[in-house]
Amino acid sequence: MTPTRKPRRFGDDISRRDFLSGIPVALTGAALACRDVPAFQREIEREGAAAYPPLRTGMRGSHPGSFEVAHELVQEGREWTATETGEAYDLVVVGAGISGLAAAHYFSKQAGPDARVLLLDNHDDFGGHAKRNEFRLDGRTYLMSGGTLYVEAPSQYGDIAGGLLEEIGIDRGRYYESVASVADTYENLGLEQGMFFDRETFGTDMLVAGVGSRPFAEFLADTPLSETVRADLIRLHSEEQPDYLPDLSPAGKKAYLATISYRDFLLEHAKCDPGVVRFFDYRPKSIYCTGIDAYPARYAWEEGLPGFSGMEIPETPPDLLADEPGGQHGRENQARAYEGDPDVYFPDGNATIARLLVRGLVPGSVPGSTMEDVVMAPLDYGMLDRAGNRTRIRLSSTVIRVEPGQGGPARVTYVRDDQGHTVTAGRVILACWHNIVPHLVPELPESQRDALSWPVKSPLQYTSVLLRNWRAFTEAGVSYIEAPGGYHTSVGLAEQLSLGDYRTSTSPDEPLVISMYRYPCEPGLSRRDQHRAGRMDLLRTTFETVEANIRDQLNRMLGPSGFDDQRDIAAITVNRWPHGYTYTYNPLFDPPEWAFEAGDDRPVVTARQPFGRVAIAGADAAASPHTDAAIQEAHRAVKEVLAAD
Repeated sequence: MTPTRKPRRFGDDISRRDFLSGIPVALTGAALACRDVPAFQREIEREGAAAYPPLRTGMRGSHPGSFEVAHELVQEGREWTATETGEAYDLVVVGAGISGLAAAHYFSKQAGPDARVLLLDNHDDFGGHAKRNEFRLDGRTYLMSGGTLYVEAPSQYGDIAGGLLEEIGIDRGRYYESVASVADTYENLGLEQGMFFDRETFGTDMLVAGVGSRPFAEFLADTPLSETVRADLIRLHSEEQPDYLPDLSPAGKKAYLATISYRDFLLEHAKCDPGVVRFFDYRPKSIYCTGIDAYPARYAWEEGLPGFSGMEIPETPPDLLADEPGGQHGRENQARAYEGDPDVYFPDGNATIARLLVRGLVPGSVPGSTMEDVVMAPLDYGMLDRAGNRTRIRLSSTVIRVEPGQGGPARVTYVRDDQGHTVTAGRVILACWHNIVPHLVPELPESQRDALSWPVKSPLQYTSVLLRNWRAFTEAGVSYIEAPGGYHTSVGLAEQLSLGDYRTSTSPDEPLVISMYRYPCEPGLSRRDQHRAGRMDLLRTTFETVEANIRDQLNRMLGPSGFDDQRDIAAITVNRWPHGYTYTYNPLFDPPEWAFEAGDDRPVVTARQPFGRVAIAGADAAASPHTDAAIQEAHRAVKEVLAAD
């Protein structure tokens, strides 16, 4: 989508009188006048984003300063001279995402209260992909997730992951009771899901409301799609359509669908117009970060996309992959995978889980004692790496070398402010991305280094935009917009939540954060190569380009309903994740048994093997981009390092 306006520098439309270091001046002055505010909170209110990473706007996620050292190590082979710090820890954890924090939690429980733990992370905030975006406007705080969105299908969490959530204070029953009062806010306002057709892809700009709530033919009649495309779509959604694979047995059809893309199924078997491909191409991006050319037709069938009702495909056994973490989208019985309690959304996504873990690991850093009060609790970042803590979290510190140690302590070297530092560790857990591990521990066996290097994480971008009001959404009658051809493929109002002192805005006249999602890829390539191309796209794209597309897209979607980007946008945080979702196996490009079985021949099994006093955690170690996977792998890694001599 080409912007129709000249890109503007972010903030040109925001008065400097209104904000001081990201904080409204009115709020700052009032807060500084309060004498009973803790000292660190007064510092946050005085220094703003400089003292409190969640308030930082602009380019976040893999932000400038978080990846350059790793790129120099991997791409240029740079070496740093390191100074011994004299510090010795029982455990050093590389990565302070949910898996790394969970590993520290489990180790501290098992090793005892005197165990000394250091977590090192290259970002300026903890949580990994579970990133908290925080905005303050006119004396009020607004939150959004900058990465890991929610606890998906919580009833499917096993004893390990489910047990950890209970240990840190997450009570699902209490959560559902709390959010029930506001859950129907958008529905009560008459808001529905919409679809935006852009002129570059569909010939004209048009927002059509009623996706899923109106009869499909009626919805299609209001779109700019051609009569041929509309007819094909109606045929695909019919319960009385033909069998497009009549020469195959039911089991043969299911097996065959795992070998062809949904794109090829639509074009070659269902004989659809190419316009149907343009209509569906965005659908798998939010999970797989590619279009339907790299999306197995079997996944499409399992996930309920149309075209299969006349084929009598046998149901996937409910127990298939039932013990694997995460939803395993497209690979298992979806009804079983999502049965039970509904998803759990926190105002800042699963950053709440990370904050609850930090509360337990670093006493006093996060005041309060419940899942409700942690949402608004001011976090004292100055305490995270304080001398005397049994657990220390050292941010903006990129690990460049782990020497496993032969019969003695391991050595861990990291770079901070371009200076190398080395600490010693009784044990090490690598809760970082798999691709970097061979460069940290070159002593690993070649087969393990190859397995760690093999997957390519999916690139994605989650952008949080604080609006001064959301009247244009109510005027358009939508709370969520899909954009099949858009720069961002979806735009949505914040989840309606009421938790502790936090409330999502319920009046369209109040400010509210919206999310915009982008998944760059390169159709026609293998899935891994598409991810590589998408990663380069994200790294090369400037904040100004993203901002220009945000403004352009929102104006074109909602301008007819009164939206004005210069008036209505208050702040933008772009969460760029060139190394986003963990790679999951895909039968179009990988051996089918890797996708549909949990066998020991998968690369991930070789990749996660312990090496002396070094163990490997993280969601990559499960080949599953889900929070429960990250937790379970942390638990396994702690068992392995405790068993090491």
